[in-house]
Amino acid sequence: MDIKTVGIVGAGQMGNGIAHVMSLAGYDVLLNDVSEETLNAAIATIDRNLERQVSRDKITAEAKADAMARIKTTGALPDLGQSDLVIEAATERETVKQAIFEDLLPHLKPNTILTSNTSSISITRLASRTDRPEKFMGFHFMNPVPVMQLVELIRGIATDSETFAACKAVVDKLGKTAATAEDFPAFIVNRILMPMINEAVYTLYEGVGSVSSIDSSLKLGANHPMGPLELADFIGLDTCLAIMNVLHDGLADTKYRPCPLLTKYVEAGWLGRKSQRGFYDYRGETPVPTR
Repeated sequence: MDIKTVGIVGAGQMGNGIAHVMSLAGYDVLLNDVSEETLNAAIATIDRNLERQVSRDKITAEAKADAMARIKTTGALPDLGQSDLVIEAATERETVKQAIFEDLLPHLKPNTILTSNTSSISITRLASRTDRPEKFMGFHFMNPVPVMQLVELIRGIATDSETFAACKAVVDKLGKTAATAEDFPAFIVNRILMPMINEAVYTLYEGVGSVSSIDSSLKLGANHPMGPLELADFIGLDTCLAIMNVLHDGLADTKYRPCPLLTKYVEAGWLGRKSQRGFYDYRGETPVPTR
C-alpha cells in the first residue's frame, strides 16, 4: 500500500512530534485534537523545532516551509477518515484509545491502516475492538520524536504482512530505524526502561539516596545522558505509572509493582515537567529536587 496521507489523533508532545517528522518526510498530515488551544500550541512547537533545525543547517528554509504547508489541523475526528494511515497518539489510557477508534471507524476508508502509538497496551486487544484487526498495529515512536531514531513496530495476532510492510516503509522513509517487538506488555523499550525508573523511585522511597544522588549516580556511574528520575519527569509520572500498572497486571509478577511514592506523586498532580513539579520543581530558573 502506498501511504501518502497521515492522520494523527492527539496534538500533545508525541502527536506534534510525529506530525513534524511525517510532514518533513513528504507526507500530507492532518492533526486532530479536541482542544483548539492544543492544536495551536502544536503548530507553534513544530514551527519552532523546524526553525531550530534550519539554524543548525540540518534542513533548508525551503524544506521547513514545505513541511509546515503539509500540516493541516482539525477538531473533528471524522475528518481523519480519508487518511491512508491513522496514528493514535492520545493519552496512555486504554478506555480513551478504544473510544477514539470506535468513533473513527464509521468514517474510515476500507484500506486505511489504523495504528496506535501506545507504549505498553496490548495491540491485539485494541485491534479486536475495530473492524480491521488485520490492518491494525502498534507504531511506537520514542520521545522526543524528531530526535530519537527508534520506532517500535508491534504486530497484533491478526496483523497481516501487507500492513507491516507498509508501516516499515514509512519508518524507512522517515530515516528512522524499526525494531520489531512481540505484542507483550510494554514491548521492548519500556519493558526494560520502566522497571529501572520504578526501581530508582523505590531507591528514593527507601531513603537509599536523594533525587540528586540517584540521578548523578546513573549519569556518572552508568554513563546515562539523563538520570532516571529526571527522565521520569520528562516522560510524565502518570505515563510511567500507567505503564507499570500494565506490566504488573499483564505479567502478574510482583517485581513490576509500582512504587507507592510514584503513585503518591501522581495523586498529588506532580506529573513532572508538564505540570511543573515532579521529582524536580521546574517553577524557578533552575530545576530543584523535591526530595
